[in-house]
Amino acid sequence: MESNVLGNRYELIEKIGGGGMALVYKARCRLLNRFVAVKILREEFTGDEEFVKRFEIEAQSAASLSHPNIVPIYDVGNENNIFYIVMEYIDGITLKEYIVRNGPLDWKDAVRIAIQICSAIEHAHSKQIIHRDIKPQNILMTQDGIAKVTDFGIARAVTSSTITMVGSTIGSVHYFSPEQARGGYIDEKSDLYSLGIIMYEMITGKMPFDGESPVAIALKHIQDKPIQPIDLNKDIPRALNDIIMKAIKKEQSGRYQTATEMSEDLYRVFKEPNGDFAEDNGTDENPTRRIKAIDEYELMGEEDYTIKQGKKVKKKKKKADKISIILAVIISLFVIGIFSYIGYTVIVSSMSPETKKFVVKNYEGKNFYDIVDELKEANIDVVENWVYDDTTDKDIIISQSVEPSSEFKMTGYNTIEFKISKGPHLVEVPDLSGEPIIEAEIALQQIFSLKPKIVDEYSEIFPAGHVIGTYPDANEKVKPDTEIIIYKSIGPEIKQTTVPDLTNKTYAEAQTDLSDANLRVGNLFPEDRSPGNAKIIKQEPTAGEVVDQETAVNMYFEQAKYVSIPIRLNDPDIDQETIKTVVQITPSDTNETRIIFDENVDKTDFPINIEDIPVPENGSTKVRVLLDDKLSTEINLEWATLP
Repeated sequence: MESNVLGNRYELIEKIGGGGMALVYKARCRLLNRFVAVKILREEFTGDEEFVKRFEIEAQSAASLSHPNIVPIYDVGNENNIFYIVMEYIDGITLKEYIVRNGPLDWKDAVRIAIQICSAIEHAHSKQIIHRDIKPQNILMTQDGIAKVTDFGIARAVTSSTITMVGSTIGSVHYFSPEQARGGYIDEKSDLYSLGIIMYEMITGKMPFDGESPVAIALKHIQDKPIQPIDLNKDIPRALNDIIMKAIKKEQSGRYQTATEMSEDLYRVFKEPNGDFAEDNGTDENPTRRIKAIDEYELMGEEDYTIKQGKKVKKKKKKADKISIILAVIISLFVIGIFSYIGYTVIVSSMSPETKKFVVKNYEGKNFYDIVDELKEANIDVVENWVYDDTTDKDIIISQSVEPSSEFKMTGYNTIEFKISKGPHLVEVPDLSGEPIIEAEIALQQIFSLKPKIVDEYSEIFPAGHVIGTYPDANEKVKPDTEIIIYKSIGPEIKQTTVPDLTNKTYAEAQTDLSDANLRVGNLFPEDRSPGNAKIIKQEPTAGEVVDQETAVNMYFEQAKYVSIPIRLNDPDIDQETIKTVVQITPSDTNETRIIFDENVDKTDFPINIEDIPVPENGSTKVRVLLDDKLSTEINLEWATLP
């Protein structure tokens, strides 16, 4: 394409598909910042004015469809003779690709997909829209397994046009109904026939009718009877086989008459897989009837029959002619009488001085619908001029073209024009939550004629630079040029805190202090050993600094060796069951004595180990063990003698 932007809005990114009549591109909507699919008609179609006109009408009609199993149409337009449709971008594959990739589907999966397609068709039929080209290529499968039918407007416009669809028929003829192949009357049952063919293909992996050319396939749709699906796939239930065979009957009257009827049977097959509710009802288009036998004279024809019978027949004919003449005379007199009466009435009424008149009243301030019937009954043509008015309620008459007390002759042509209020001009506030702030501002200004005002707010949900919400809220109606507050996310609120002093504290004590200040534990130094009961000699950030909450604090512990010592009972035969055990240490670098163990220990648990006793670098630690408040052991741990 010469231009990669359509409507100054849709930026074409890449070609993602194409068919006999259109090319499909993945595009980005610059206004709403989302991906869309843009379908562009091929040049050979744009030269036909009748087709283009029908295409626009049908595409706009299809845009009214809103259903979870129908690909929604967002926009329809043309630019420099490029006609395009903008629709939802589906990140998935076509049902045709799905069948080719997976082979014959499990019958339950096939029924679930068929129900979704049937639901989409049912919704379209309720809007008097017939697709006319239901085929797997026109059904998209999302990554979540949702089926979405597309090309409603396009298919309808193409099949309603006189354009010869070179190339596209080959892809569709496998799914055409017999009436489409014959060029006959197409109705809702034609779409259901095509759905039946799709179901046949889903559960067998094959087409019911195939051939070397489109014409050969079309003739088979009209003439041949297909092999029953159950003969090709023994695993499918009888009820499903019957549903498919009923859907693809040659005669329209023998098929499902509505999508609702077919949908009900599809749901029912889950509960009654071998039920006979969908069996052929045996309807015959030409049932046997009892009729009167045809004699030899009727076979000869009217003229020969008259000759053979002679005067008897001629008399009957003369008698019939006489009756016809009498009836004609009676009817003529009746018609003349009616016209004479009408003429007399018109002449007399026009000559009468008492011709009926209608006096116009003052209708200003009255509800238009309360007075319109009265005026029409008086043969007065009412011209409606609806306008927005901020001070007058909806449907109230603002002014009238004829002054009150004016008189109209009821036999003449009379007209009154009313200016009627549509109420205040209001626009609906769009839902912009989650949209980029720039796109939201443009949408409010250019599309909705509103005035945006940006207000920053913290948000834990919406990323910075995106819309949290608006005031007034989405979907509320306001006057044009109303100021709309857009709450813009500036990301989550970051709170600050003061770093506590951790020096001379153990790792366990530091953890508690950091948690209370909403800070995190950072790196520990030295990295190759457990901090144990070692004291913190340095920290980063330093005590007293103001930092963001959840900031990590690094801690440096005293350089020491850590040793374990066993504690034994001096008198194993002691009578006491528990012994109060206290361990004191005095490191040489601080000369401060502190207790590192103070518990009542069962006699049977001895000996016990006291671990992580620090010995400062190039120094020593005095260890004193007290059992029941009596000194039991005293040792001096030297840095130089430790491994």
